[in-house]
Amino acid sequence: MGHHAHHTHDHGHEHSHDHSDTTRDRGIWSTSIGIRAVKTSLLCLAATAALQAVVVVFSESVALLADTVHNFGDAATAIPLWIAFRYATRKPTERFTYGFGRVEDIAGMIVLMLIAASAAVAAYESVMRIIHPEPIQNVVAVAAASLVGFGGNMLAAHVRIKAGREIGSAALVADGRHAQTDSYTSLAVLLGAAGVWLGFPLADPIIGALISVAIFCILVQASRDVLVRTIDGMDPEMLQRISSAAVSVAGVRHCGRVRARWSGHRIHADLSLAISEHATIAEAERIRQQVELIVRNAVPELADIIIQWQSAH
Repeated sequence: MGHHAHHTHDHGHEHSHDHSDTTRDRGIWSTSIGIRAVKTSLLCLAATAALQAVVVVFSESVALLADTVHNFGDAATAIPLWIAFRYATRKPTERFTYGFGRVEDIAGMIVLMLIAASAAVAAYESVMRIIHPEPIQNVVAVAAASLVGFGGNMLAAHVRIKAGREIGSAALVADGRHAQTDSYTSLAVLLGAAGVWLGFPLADPIIGALISVAIFCILVQASRDVLVRTIDGMDPEMLQRISSAAVSVAGVRHCGRVRARWSGHRIHADLSLAISEHATIAEAERIRQQVELIVRNAVPELADIIIQWQSAH
């Protein structure tokens, strides 16, 4: 095993350069999709929040205020993601040998903090209005603003989730789910306005408080996805996909250790293979190259892969 494994590992290191241009092209392509999604959703949510803010000033609706603050916060989450995707296009350096994909994971953490802050603001304003109730004005305008919020968030959610799934970005998908739930909290403002119109003024701050709870629930779900990746958690289904692709190559007896981790929306992996003991070093190298090709086809998110092999006895 010793000679074979060492010899092939050296070749593997050289061979990985053959894929560097393709890998970099894939990285640039996925990053451009991410940036476009972030820019589109930023403009959409900023316009939505600005329109709602105008109505908040005239209506003094705390439910709409909670929704508006949240939409501004949601628009702001696009900024760290934008920075992260910009960094992702940079080549690895002597200090950052894996590149800058982790910046995206940090951006995901910032997104979580912004979600938490918006939940806190909405909760505080709602509780204060329940304690010190005040009538809201322009109920019809509040109702219209809630529908604007629903439409704006749904559009932003669609753009973010579609792009996030396409390129494998947990931070972008989390942000999209966040916007998706926000669209329903915007509709909740409509319920509050209807309650006030029907003669129940506390409906507005109560809906505001419920929106705060909904935001907190989003935070819990989004935190799980982002934190798992931050500590190198990997979906077992993805590891199985890598393993299955490897053993489908003729000459591979079985796949031993498979390890992989996300860095932003790209995957770094390494695996060990057991191949026929009668294979020559040249045949083993050909098998290794074939495994790399098949695995890359099966896992487009793959940035680089290290493959070691040993003879099966």
